[in-house]
Amino acid sequence: MKSISIKHIIPVTGRSILPVIVLLLVQTLQAQQKQLPDKEYTLQECLLYGLENNYSVRIARNDEQIVHNNVTLGNAGFLPTLNLSAGANGSVDNTETKMRETGNTNKITGNFDQTYNAGLTLNWTIFDGFRILTNYERLKELEKIGETNTRIAIEDFAASIISEYYNFVQQKIRLKNLHYAVTLSRERLRIVEERYNIGDFSRLDLLQARVDFNEDNSKYMKQQEVLHTSRIRLNEMMANPDVDEPFIIRDSLIDANETLVFQELWNGAMETNAYLLNADRNNVLAALDMKTVNARNYPYLTLNSGYGYTFNKYESGTYMNRQNLGLNFGVTLGFNIFDGNRARERKNAKIAIDNAQLQREQLEQSLRADLHNLWQAYLNNIAMLKLERENVVAARENVEIAMERYMLGDLAGIEMREAQKSLLDAEERILTAEYDTKLCEISLLLISGQILTYLD
Repeated sequence: MKSISIKHIIPVTGRSILPVIVLLLVQTLQAQQKQLPDKEYTLQECLLYGLENNYSVRIARNDEQIVHNNVTLGNAGFLPTLNLSAGANGSVDNTETKMRETGNTNKITGNFDQTYNAGLTLNWTIFDGFRILTNYERLKELEKIGETNTRIAIEDFAASIISEYYNFVQQKIRLKNLHYAVTLSRERLRIVEERYNIGDFSRLDLLQARVDFNEDNSKYMKQQEVLHTSRIRLNEMMANPDVDEPFIIRDSLIDANETLVFQELWNGAMETNAYLLNADRNNVLAALDMKTVNARNYPYLTLNSGYGYTFNKYESGTYMNRQNLGLNFGVTLGFNIFDGNRARERKNAKIAIDNAQLQREQLEQSLRADLHNLWQAYLNNIAMLKLERENVVAARENVEIAMERYMLGDLAGIEMREAQKSLLDAEERILTAEYDTKLCEISLLLISGQILTYLD
């Protein structure tokens, strides 16, 4: 079989062949892209992917690692310090010496003496009124606060991505509802056009049907933009390099948990809420500050030691040079009798302890208020859900009946439009109630420290 090349179809010139090649390459790439399936995510997969890659979570983990690295005996002051030093000194002098007995005068000009030294110095605070031990306890408490701060970052991120995930589901459902509205408006427009052509409907009916169709179509197009924005936001939260990457969400419903129990949520908040845990640790830190102030009431004991070498070179005098090599050591026992600040710092430390406890109580009260408000909103939304489920069933049946009557000519266009709008409004209300219930559920689980149960 004889092959057919491009040159048999189009004359081979630099101007004509290049656009054809580019067009073929573009079509090939587009075909390959269409063959690649979109990524598919569940809520758990979005959470796991985001917890691994989200920038805020990674920064929080790094901050936790810094605090963890600070928990060492050396940073607390338990370990001695060892310094190595070396140096060289010189002096150039003009010396004049007069002897008492003889009265003779000796003059030395440009006398250059040199000294070289090197040595190790050890300093060690053996006891400092329990201040060192208090410092180590403080570092461990700060480590726990760092861990809790990471948990707060993870839980806040989890709540945000879960909310956005269900927002995406909500926008998908809304787009589907609007598509159904466009389908009804298109069918109505088709009927009106046919009736108008045979003289059954007026031009006013035709224009109104077209306006309603265009309005629904415009809402549908706008909703596509809203869905696109939500998809970009999810990609951003998951730290996807391609924030505009298409994907598929497996969930098609907002299934709110309607079985939460208030007392269980409150007990969980009191036991595991991360902010309350940090408040408790701030109380411990305030108590440690008081121990640090009281450490001045005790004596301190320090040890110092050194081992060094010194070499002196003289240009005049009895000796030409001198070398020293040896060990020196000492122990210092002291007591700070008065520093003028101790009483003030002790009073401030007591106030800080009171403030830490007051802040903890204030936080508990704030959590209780938030929990009660969210619980009431949760119950109201559940009640609204039950009501709107009945309404949407009735609205769908109403539209079906209205469409049948409209096709038979027994129903006016404006009445058909009202039935259609009633269905769209009912679907919008139930969708909003479902999403609001889910948001209340997410917030309640976040306060009670159970938000990560969505990973189960």
